[in-house]
Amino acid sequence: MMSYLIGLLSITYFWLMPYKEKEVEKLYYSISEVSGMFGVNNSLIRFWEKEFDNIKPKKNKKGNRRFTPEDIKNFRVIFHLVKERGFTLQGAQQKLKENKTDTFDQVELVDRLSKVKDFLISLKAGLPDSQS
Repeated sequence: MMSYLIGLLSITYFWLMPYKEKEVEKLYYSISEVSGMFGVNNSLIRFWEKEFDNIKPKKNKKGNRRFTPEDIKNFRVIFHLVKERGFTLQGAQQKLKENKTDTFDQVELVDRLSKVKDFLISLKAGLPDSQS
């Protein structure tokens, strides 16, 4: 009887657990997907590909660029330096050559803090107004 109850409890627990869908990460992204992620034109993606050595997309038989998640991370860092912090292309190239790991860590920290900020703003919006 006891093993029956334990089994019933474990099945009940399984069904009551919230379902969390795993995020599917693609192996390759097209140039239009990448430009859409950053809100820039395809031509800027092609230009940055030529200017920065750390972006090396693979090309399929048709010649279409296929960007890896690693390329996306590199684009994120370049986008942060050039568009968000106002670096020139030469300044961004220099920064990546001098302190690549520090720069990547800094961008990751900014992304995490931005997510925390968004969460706190949404949490605040859900609180009732307390007017005294």
